[in-house]
Amino acid sequence: MINWCYHHRFNALLLLMILHYLFILGICVEAVTGAIAAGRKKMDFFGVMLIATITALGGGTVRDVLFATHPLTWIAHPQYLLYTSGFALLTIFIAHSLTRVMKIFLILDALGLSAFVIIGTQKILNHGMSPGVAIIGGMLTGICGGMLRDILCNDIPLVLRKELYAVIALAGGLLFITLTYFHVPANINIIVSLIAIFVTRLLAIFYHIEIPKFDYANSLRKRH
Repeated sequence: MINWCYHHRFNALLLLMILHYLFILGICVEAVTGAIAAGRKKMDFFGVMLIATITALGGGTVRDVLFATHPLTWIAHPQYLLYTSGFALLTIFIAHSLTRVMKIFLILDALGLSAFVIIGTQKILNHGMSPGVAIIGGMLTGICGGMLRDILCNDIPLVLRKELYAVIALAGGLLFITLTYFHVPANINIIVSLIAIFVTRLLAIFYHIEIPKFDYANSLRKRH
């Protein structure tokens, strides 16, 4: 009995550690996408680092400010600022090589999204808020960094016009909450939710699955 409890606890800790490293991977990949977006707008090095850091950590920051779940992630873990700034600077010097590995970055970004959604949902639940609010919190963690990046770069956010990102984040949070409601063990819940979000995001990327768009001008032309 003691050995089984120890084994179960070890597996739980191992899974949380994997989730933590997936989160770090996610913020580093997001930092690279932010740096590239800043480079397309010809920003200086400080601008590149700022946009990269906001892209990587903005989702968690928006969530924590909105739901008052303090401390903010990057205040509790200031080393995250070093990771994102470092990857932003690295991107400046290897930008010419990144086009060859963009598909890999999309895969890594999907992994990061999975970790963001689960961690964000868990954090809101752990602060005693309702499951519905936790789902929103998970989604905000996943999408707000990219939205802030696009807004600061004077673009319409990709999640509002092209990428099937927010819906996947919502669905992933809902799945996690549903499995929690039915008392599925936390380890299995995290694994199933991670895989579901990751696979769904990859399918959306490689099969170009998008939400139908509302074209107001086109609807007027059809009426006339």
